[in-house]
Amino acid sequence: MVSTASGMVQGDWRTAQWPDGGVTEYATFRGIPYAQAPIGAARFDAPRAVEPWDGVRAAHDFGPTPQLYSPYTPPRIPEPSIPGDETLSVNVTTPSPEPGAGLPVLVWIHGGGFIAGSAASPWYVGEAFARDGVVTVTASYRIGFEGFGWVDGAVNNRGVLDWIAALEWVRKNIASFGGDPDRVTIAGQSAGGAAVMRLLTMPSAQHLFRAVLAISPGDTSLSIARARRAAGRVAAAVGATAHLESLADSSPRALFDARDAWRPPPADRLARLAIRSFRPMLPSPVIDGDVIPESVDAALVAGVGADKTLYIGATAHEFNESVLPFAPLLLSQPPGRVLERAGVPTRLAARYLEAADGSAAWALGQVVSDATFRSHVASWALLRAGASAPTWVYDFRWESRAPGVHGAAHCVDVPFGFDCLSAEGVVEAAGDAPPQALADAVHGDWLAVVTGEGNASPDHRDRFSTIVYDAGGRSEQLQGYALERELATHLER
Repeated sequence: MVSTASGMVQGDWRTAQWPDGGVTEYATFRGIPYAQAPIGAARFDAPRAVEPWDGVRAAHDFGPTPQLYSPYTPPRIPEPSIPGDETLSVNVTTPSPEPGAGLPVLVWIHGGGFIAGSAASPWYVGEAFARDGVVTVTASYRIGFEGFGWVDGAVNNRGVLDWIAALEWVRKNIASFGGDPDRVTIAGQSAGGAAVMRLLTMPSAQHLFRAVLAISPGDTSLSIARARRAAGRVAAAVGATAHLESLADSSPRALFDARDAWRPPPADRLARLAIRSFRPMLPSPVIDGDVIPESVDAALVAGVGADKTLYIGATAHEFNESVLPFAPLLLSQPPGRVLERAGVPTRLAARYLEAADGSAAWALGQVVSDATFRSHVASWALLRAGASAPTWVYDFRWESRAPGVHGAAHCVDVPFGFDCLSAEGVVEAAGDAPPQALADAVHGDWLAVVTGEGNASPDHRDRFSTIVYDAGGRSEQLQGYALERELATHLER
């Protein structure tokens, strides 16, 4: 049992067994609310403080998750959907639930495009981190329209405020679970990576963490005007307007089912692959001048978060496979023309085609991956060149051996970072017998950032050292993400 600011909670002792025969004992505390259930008057409001409880609250099971209807069938990361209203909760895994243990803390924000995902994934429990003396926390937050739809008359950026509230809970309570509130690393993948980059560049969040793991981050620099237009389309799809009074009786399920209205697909199938359409994400946090003062780029230029260690990178072929269904259509045109129609300059198109052995589908898929994720890694790493804290840049190039998964695809790196290769769903994502030595390397680098005991490679203003994870293991290259930097420069114009 552990005492929190809101009351006592009772968790469970568990054990994990490892390939080398070792056993780790750790404690879990699940479904602890950090804010009131976001229903009724609290639905479109900032997270409200939890009412303290008497007695001992059971913390044996994961709490309800906002994601009840995932658009991804199946998701690559196992993401359980748990019904219920009390969706703003945290889960804690700790090797030593004793005040004063002073252990480093990893807070994980799940991905899912801000419309899906679950903090209850078996990949995120953190057994390996417990083995290595780290407390792991996962947090649920409002997603989709509930978290990120712009509603006139309501509190906006609700999902962002949920992240802040969860981190404030960690700062206030984690010492009781054996963690050190001054040694917190925030981490996330995909939309979760975008979330932690957003937090890194928010002045109001700086006191809540000391380091960041941004795994495959996208951009979340959305303007109010664009957010209003998108929210208006979603609201109209359910017969409402994007105003608090009009949306009060709309069901979360109806708003979720209207998700295609965030960004209606163009009639021209090839136009759907225009690379500018992937920047920024929708739905997404909004630059409102209050909660979020400026874009990630502008904040990095201004030096926000420069004193925080940053580990940032992406998989080599994040979204390449998303273009493969279009392959027959792409064969009807010259490969160079396909890329140019997507907005790739002739000079860059030739280089992408060369790297893809002339395959227009794979080349265009690589452009989509670069526009969505990898170009941000390149540009943000360079903007961090003068930061006082280290910047680690990585490139995960190990290719999945699972049927139907193409290359070093989106999400394939996550079980290596968590060192959970025997977890549910890993075989489907990575194939049989993924290399433990690679998990040792990736997890080791994550752990070095979390504990603060590792040193990044030197930064350079015009180039940077990149950690490469591939079939050969871990290595370093001096000139990484070169093509992605050129694409980023083109898109900025």
